[in-house]
Amino acid sequence: MKPTLLVLAAGMGSRYGGLKQIDPLGPSGETIIDYSIYDAVRAGFGKIVYIVRDYFLDAFKEAVAQKYSHVTCPDGEPLQFEFVTQE
Repeated sequence: MKPTLLVLAAGMGSRYGGLKQIDPLGPSGETIIDYSIYDAVRAGFGKIVYIVRDYFLDAFKEAVAQKYSHVTCPDGEPLQFEFVTQE
C-alpha cells in the first residue's frame, strides 16, 4: 500500500490576501503545492488528499485536478486525488 499525502489547505490566506496555496510562484507558474506533489510522487506516494474550505473547493479542483489528471506514480499507476471540505 502506497502512502497518502495529506495537504492541509483550508486557510483563508487573510494575511497573504488570497489563496496562496494555488497562486503561481515558480518560474513556470508552479504553486507551492506543485512542488509538494512532485516530491511526494517521487517518494512513492500514490494518493493526495486535500483538506480545503467548501468555499474554495471549486477553485482547488480546477487548479489541481486538471493539472495532475495525467500524472502517474513511478509504478505506472495513476495518481489518486481526493478533496475533503472543512468549514
